Amino acid sequence: MAKKSMVERELKREKLVAQYAEKRAALKAVANDKNASVEERFKASLKLAELPRNSSATRLHNRCQLTGRPHAYYRKLKISRIMLRELGSNGEIPGMVKSSW
Repeated sequence: MAKKSMVERELKREKLVAQYAEKRAALKAVANDKNASVEERFKASLKLAELPRNSSATRLHNRCQLTGRPHAYYRKLKISRIMLRELGSNGEIPGMVKSSW
């Protein structure tokens, strides 16, 4: 089980990303627009830098929804390999059977 503080920090980041997504996209569009003047692009990049760092989507990290484990994460199932094995062994994932011989 992951530390509760790390899971809560990740949730806080998700909220910030959602809150600033529209503003960040607009500023990025201006900063990357080749037709805009150099001054406008520079001002947009400065405003982008003033936004909170945790509002960037690249700072998000996938975590298992059951345990909060950040490594060995299966995107399709949104769980870690350990929980996948445990749930598969218990027959709680439809269509999955853990083989043993």
